[in-house]
Amino acid sequence: MKNISWFDRPIFRHRFSPVLVLTLLIIGVSFITRIALLGDAHKDMDWSVLHLLQVFGIGLFYDLVAVSYFIVPLVIYLWLIPEKIYHSKLQKVWLHVSFIVMCYILIFTAASEWVFWGEFGSRFNFIAVDYLLYTHEVIENIKESYPVGKILSGLTLIAIALWWSVKRAISSSVIDSQSNYLQRTKVAVVLLLLPVASFYLVTNKYKDLSENAVTNQLAGNGIYEFFAANLNNELDYATFYSNRPNLAVFQQLRTLLKTPEATFVSNDPYNLARQIKHDGPEKRLNVVLISIESMSADFMDTFGNNQHITPVMDDLAKKSLLFTNLYASGTRTVRGLEALSLALPPTPGQSIVRRPDNENLFSLGYVFKQKGYDSQFLYGGYGYFDNMNQFFSSNSYRVVDRTSLTDKDIHFENVWGVADEDLFTLSLREMDKAVANGKPFFSHIMTTSNHRPFTYPDGRIDISPKSKSREGGVKYTDWAIGDFIKRASQKPWFDNTVFVITADHCAASAGKTSIPLNRYHIPMLIYSPKHIQPGKMERLMGQVDIAPTLLGLLNFNYTSHFFGYDMYQLEPGRERLLLGTYQDVALIRNGQMAILSPKQVEKQVKPNFEDGSAIPETVDPKLAQEAVSWYQGASEVFRRKLSRHTP
Repeated sequence: MKNISWFDRPIFRHRFSPVLVLTLLIIGVSFITRIALLGDAHKDMDWSVLHLLQVFGIGLFYDLVAVSYFIVPLVIYLWLIPEKIYHSKLQKVWLHVSFIVMCYILIFTAASEWVFWGEFGSRFNFIAVDYLLYTHEVIENIKESYPVGKILSGLTLIAIALWWSVKRAISSSVIDSQSNYLQRTKVAVVLLLLPVASFYLVTNKYKDLSENAVTNQLAGNGIYEFFAANLNNELDYATFYSNRPNLAVFQQLRTLLKTPEATFVSNDPYNLARQIKHDGPEKRLNVVLISIESMSADFMDTFGNNQHITPVMDDLAKKSLLFTNLYASGTRTVRGLEALSLALPPTPGQSIVRRPDNENLFSLGYVFKQKGYDSQFLYGGYGYFDNMNQFFSSNSYRVVDRTSLTDKDIHFENVWGVADEDLFTLSLREMDKAVANGKPFFSHIMTTSNHRPFTYPDGRIDISPKSKSREGGVKYTDWAIGDFIKRASQKPWFDNTVFVITADHCAASAGKTSIPLNRYHIPMLIYSPKHIQPGKMERLMGQVDIAPTLLGLLNFNYTSHFFGYDMYQLEPGRERLLLGTYQDVALIRNGQMAILSPKQVEKQVKPNFEDGSAIPETVDPKLAQEAVSWYQGASEVFRRKLSRHTP
């Protein structure tokens, strides 16, 4: 008896059987992708039976949701093409070619998700959506980081092999199927209603059943997560989060923001402006703020690393005021820049750096500019990326980026910008220019070399740039900072300058929970041999506290709209952290973390600062209420333009 091929079965002789074939392909590729990502994240995965059921059971559900969207063009095609044309040889060729293309899209998406997971420890999210706006930087970064030609050739071969495995079923539909328009319409309507139902009934939050973030991420589907992120790129706080009457929120904020050196300028409950007063004269010193790309605290020997990749900063830490318990606001550069310049909590959705109508905000640059400083933002790449040029130039900074350098000024560059040493050369030039014009300077320098593809000039450190390793990127940036300090020490203005060295965010963001604290710990040291005594600040503090603490060290008097604290003025016991992702935001106080999520969800955990884990707790209404005040208040301040100044 002749064996019947699996694809010779009646189910594959239907007009819409190519839809079934495509469904099986998507489920199969998604399953293999999930297995691969699970293997990569095995250390952070909770390997219980329930969690595995969540990963693969709910994962299958989201795969089918993704299918409902992905099949739409094919369903419409199979529905509308006349019977006579459908059975033609030309149509058969076209259908096979289309399947090769669809197979390639599936394989390419899986490979892209693998790369994205390696960089961000996450399924596709709003970062992937953002990167579509900066295709040049992203494509060039990939080209400089990976053997793209070989990879694309390999993906093509895999796609062809995948098509070859199902071509019999595709041919069976063309050769054997018989249908009329009414029959096709009934099937097409049912299939086209599926994505409509998915759109209105399904969200990407249904998978978030576990306290283990890796489990929740693996239960998703990359294709679906990409489009869900596109829909959720902007989040209105009042619509999606727990909120209270604005008057109550601002009244509590006035209590939370009151510190010994601050006096509110008005009794208006919605006016959060405080007059900051210090005894003694102001220290009108130059200030250099270096925010290092992706600089985790645990890269430094000072914080327990044994790779010796930050010798310069480890040595400087002994001569500086070292902040040992500092945490970033978020996991992206724009979140770090937002916190460092505006000292505002990371409100849900996009960073304010990327939002429209973000001009004339109260900023650190504005305070220095009002004091007669030349406030500068210096970046080694092209500042249109992430809207940096527009944001800083609209908020009291003079922007200087890659366009200010000529070819002879550059030792090395990659897609993200010039090597850090060339950025520091540019910075020294701008500092000299300010001094020549009779002005003190505030220079915020944003580095780029510690970013994939981790390439830099040869001969600077003992790690070859050919390694393209994170360790090399860190050590080169460390070397460049040492070289910068050495060159600056020869300048006449050096003795009157304060150097603040910190990070925009950590190198990794994924962990055991949605907000793993060990992935937010960043270093900061303030170095000024003539003015700052070496020592340690060990109090818990966030990135939003850097600006007011720095201004306090300078003894500045000013009117503040900052949400951060001067840690040298804040009474003991009032320390707190404000940090989050693009959807979840959190308040940490006294070892407890209140988390606010979309759909007015409130959670509370006891976080582990060392390994990023967390133990669920019963929600404390007072802590949750305070979290709401911080984030709802910050959102309202921006929406109502309550911290704007006249240009």
